[in-house]
Amino acid sequence: MKTKYTQLAMFVALALSQPSIAQEGDQEIEKITVTAQKRVQSIQDVPVTITAYNGDFLEQLGITELDVLSEITPGLVIQEQSPNNPGFVIRGITSDSGSSQIAPRVSVYYNGVDVSRSRGSYFELFDIERIEVVKGPQATLFGTAASVGALSVITAKPQEEFEAGVTLQAGNFSAKTLRGFLTGGNSKVQGRFAFSYRERDGFIDNIAGQPGSQTAGGFDQDDLHAIDRIAFRPSLRFTPNDSLTIDLIYSYEEDDDSGTSFKNGLLAPTGGNTSPFTFAELSGSPFSQEVFGKPDLGIEREVEDLNLTIEWAINENLTFTSISAGRSFESLEVFDADGTQAFFLEFAEDAEGDQFSQEVRVIHTGEKLTSIVGASYFTEDGNQSVPFSTEESIFLNCLGLLGSGLPCINDDGSVNLLTSVLTQGAAQILPYHAEFANFGDNDALSIFADFTYQVNDKLELTAGIRFVTEDRTSGFRASAPNSVLAGAPLLPVVDTGGQILEASDDFSGVLPRFNALYSLNKETNLYLTVSKGRRSDVLDVSSTLDGNGNVIADVTRVPEEEILNYEVGVKGTGLERKVNYAFSVFYQDYSDFQVNLQDDAGNFFTANAGSATNFGVESDVRAIIGSNFELFANIAYIEAEIDDDSNNGDLAGNRFRLQPEFTASAGVFYNKPLSSRLSLNASLVYTYRSDVFFEPENAPIAGLDISEDEISLVNARIGIGSINQGWNVNLFANNLFDREYLVDAGNTGGAFGNPTFVAGPPRFYGIEVTKKFGQF
Repeated sequence: MKTKYTQLAMFVALALSQPSIAQEGDQEIEKITVTAQKRVQSIQDVPVTITAYNGDFLEQLGITELDVLSEITPGLVIQEQSPNNPGFVIRGITSDSGSSQIAPRVSVYYNGVDVSRSRGSYFELFDIERIEVVKGPQATLFGTAASVGALSVITAKPQEEFEAGVTLQAGNFSAKTLRGFLTGGNSKVQGRFAFSYRERDGFIDNIAGQPGSQTAGGFDQDDLHAIDRIAFRPSLRFTPNDSLTIDLIYSYEEDDDSGTSFKNGLLAPTGGNTSPFTFAELSGSPFSQEVFGKPDLGIEREVEDLNLTIEWAINENLTFTSISAGRSFESLEVFDADGTQAFFLEFAEDAEGDQFSQEVRVIHTGEKLTSIVGASYFTEDGNQSVPFSTEESIFLNCLGLLGSGLPCINDDGSVNLLTSVLTQGAAQILPYHAEFANFGDNDALSIFADFTYQVNDKLELTAGIRFVTEDRTSGFRASAPNSVLAGAPLLPVVDTGGQILEASDDFSGVLPRFNALYSLNKETNLYLTVSKGRRSDVLDVSSTLDGNGNVIADVTRVPEEEILNYEVGVKGTGLERKVNYAFSVFYQDYSDFQVNLQDDAGNFFTANAGSATNFGVESDVRAIIGSNFELFANIAYIEAEIDDDSNNGDLAGNRFRLQPEFTASAGVFYNKPLSSRLSLNASLVYTYRSDVFFEPENAPIAGLDISEDEISLVNARIGIGSINQGWNVNLFANNLFDREYLVDAGNTGGAFGNPTFVAGPPRFYGIEVTKKFGQF
């Protein structure tokens, strides 16, 4: 505890000391403009808490993945087990459920369109114009998924002038990266093409199928956490006249990563130990191709996105915007949920989804009043199938249900396969397969309005409201045959005989916001925000038997989660724009707080945990020191927990999962001309995160802590670049000191008393070469 507060004090001292920097040179912090309020504004003039980065800043730090972005963003945590299973956390609230029956909490916006469905929300970061992270409920302008905040990514648009760039990287673990862009055109039509390719070997060795393994001679699995990702984005911009802009953007991404290292914390691999940072022996199912449609552990994922945005400046005061977009994803992930060499808990997740959205809005800017009025329609159709494969005697013995007195895995790493004994030689192996699937259809129609009134030169007031109505249909299907040895299904699921059981309902909500912005002077603004967010009601459908033994739908309706958010803050610049800073304090009150739990079949479901509260402080600062240095620092303190009230059940008093109390980062950029042609550039970034719980229960499983202690990481870059020829050569290292830490624990194996642990990335290092053509 002492270490945590010592580091906190150090960060605060750093942030407070920066405004006293020497005023050397004529440099100033670049002015950042954002579109969080659906119009272009200086970030300082937006009366909400927002963190924004432009593409140059991301390039300077070498950020190409969303989870790395969260390391430098106060109030944001992004957990990436795999591109199929990201978790987005804003101010303690996690949005990571893959169920088609559940609405997201955090809006992930891609070029102005909500792409929040978990299995389709991850994408590579390349050729980016800007990223905005907006904190607090933003449903009025961002839609109902923004119940606690929004992450908005805007890609670079075509331009008339010719420009191109290419970046090559090579690093340890045989890492290779190639990305680039090309743009140009004329006054009427411009085009842009951007691409990214990344591959890297896995950083956790998997000995399954190799000599010395108890599974030797079986299928040789790849090392874990290898990546193989390709993405490209062609775009066209039509500007037939000065008042009309039409953008057409197509995005495609394909991921073919190896398996995730869900390593068992109780049972060791052959010749190894249970440390999540050493080699594993994840064998998977010998029937993987037959049951899962994929022969090995890993991911096959494809995402497509098409966006048409039309902006028409009708006159100097009136602008019409239309955004039409479609997105689809297909993702198959095969994973070894028990994390051992045993044919025990072998699962896959086969998810797909299609969505279409249409938004139209009109913005009128008057002398004192700015008005936004619009409507949006959103429809999605998704399903998530979870097939399961095991060997009957191994499953029953590893769960202690046979009473054999034999361990699941012996000290020499061999697995106790007891089928021959139990069947008196009639069978050597009894494979068992089951499957359960959920379905979701959602149609939502919204109308919204937002008005900002300039009371006087000092005071600006904003009031907004969104009305949303939703039609939801949830479905469930299960195939769970009786096992030979148990005489009943091995998972506690009622077989639906191929039938999809469904339930439908409609919901509506009214979501207001109120903001006040007060200008103390030309450099400093104060703001106050009161807003409401909601997460839609959940129709959780599973299967059960009625009194006559007939299969019927078991429908649980979890009421909508409501959030009231109260926030005050200050934003400003100083020392002739050599420093900018922001500071905010917020309080959030939740009713019918929704949590994701796992049942005995490893299936996730949503439950009502009652009331919860969330208090926090966030601050960030950027400063230029002299002519060579630029600094940034941020810190966040978030106390988020389910209220310690007996009415809130077993989770009362628990902290929100995945949310550390303290997060902080500090970084420095250095750039110095070495001659008239060359310059030296470098960056050093330190990030800190206090301890976290990975499960809502905040409790050990099988005697093992399902949490992670505080961690500190350092990333560094140094290189030489041409001042006037557009090339740079950099050396880089992420996790410079090779710290060991977890990104997840518990997982599906934890539901069966076998918690698994997922290691975070080790030190990655390499060389990067960039060349730009045209303007630079």
